Amino acid sequence: MFMTTGGLNRAHEIQGIMTATQHAMMRSEKPDEFSLFDDLFDAVKQKLMKQAQEAGADGLIEVRFNTEVVRMSVAPKFLVVHGYGTAVKFPKAKKTE
Repeated sequence: MFMTTGGLNRAHEIQGIMTATQHAMMRSEKPDEFSLFDDLFDAVKQKLMKQAQEAGADGLIEVRFNTEVVRMSVAPKFLVVHGYGTAVKFPKAKKTE
């Protein structure tokens, strides 16, 4: 299983678009704890890979990530990471006789 932010220059079949989102609440005593993004990225990557495996894909291409800090009027801030990519499968080589 592989993951890339680019495309492929070889034959492949598209299995589908995979998406995953993970969030974390920022505590009020540490309002600028942006290091939480690292763990969120890892969690999103793992979710994407699991979805691709379940779809029978060999890997993910054109993977992109969006980050956001969501502020509520009353509640604390949330860090959100959303990832998406295209799951692909390589066609089996035909046997020649």
